[in-house]
Amino acid sequence: MKRLSALALMLFLLLPQVALASSATGAEEEKFNPEHDFDPGEWIPIHLGPLDLSINKTVAYLILGTIVTIALGLFLMRARIGPKNEVGRRQAVGEIVYDIAQTQVAEQGLPHKAIGRWFPYVATLMLFIWVINMIGFIPLPLSNERFTVPGTSLELPTLAIYAATSSISVTLALALMTWTFTHIEGIRYNGPAKYFKSWIPDVPKAILPLIVPLEILGQFMRLISLSVRLYANMLAGHMLILTFIGLIFVLENLAVAILAVPAAAAFYVFEVVIVVSIQAFIFAALSAIYIGSAIEPGH
Repeated sequence: MKRLSALALMLFLLLPQVALASSATGAEEEKFNPEHDFDPGEWIPIHLGPLDLSINKTVAYLILGTIVTIALGLFLMRARIGPKNEVGRRQAVGEIVYDIAQTQVAEQGLPHKAIGRWFPYVATLMLFIWVINMIGFIPLPLSNERFTVPGTSLELPTLAIYAATSSISVTLALALMTWTFTHIEGIRYNGPAKYFKSWIPDVPKAILPLIVPLEILGQFMRLISLSVRLYANMLAGHMLILTFIGLIFVLENLAVAILAVPAAAAFYVFEVVIVVSIQAFIFAALSAIYIGSAIEPGH
């Protein structure tokens, strides 16, 4: 924990250059605004009619997260099995990740007959969200701001922290996959009539006109609950961290750093140690529960 706290403090000492690199209009420099760090920008414009498929900061983080997730999965799950009673760190970590995905996510939400089919999905979902959330707390030169190297005309991107999951479009896309798979599996296992009939609870017929619309709305609320929960938690965490750091520049008083930097570092450690893992686990667990409840509506 001491090493992690020291690392967090060191990272935050790098963050002021993000604020100092804010753009200027004429001779007046723009004030620091944490909201600017959540602007994905538009690096490579790609517009197909009303569709905006441009490559931006969010896409870059998703690509990086995908590469790291694949590399981490291969690194952990292809560890060489050691001799009896000899387990290396790499093998041990891989077994822990696999055990959590198997026993705490898949087996708790999916029926036994569906585990083989959907365990890879929920396990990948958990690992990917964890990786993309964790990358979001590492200062990387993937910002929209630039600074000029002293003594040269070379412009480089500043270091910044940014979570791709703090974009509602990303979390909504992830939630939409789970939501779609849920109904596909419900229909595949039960047939359309039986599956949609399972949405109607066993209540007196007189109140069905009130209950049925609520049950249908509840199916769509699952989509919202999955996406908004992850989005709101990651956005709030990053906003708090950047706001504390931004106080130094907004108030234009270096003495504020005595309180602002430790407070930001505390939130940073809390997010990295607790929130990142919890949100990845909850998203994967709820996905397993939703798919499982569609396969066996009576459970």
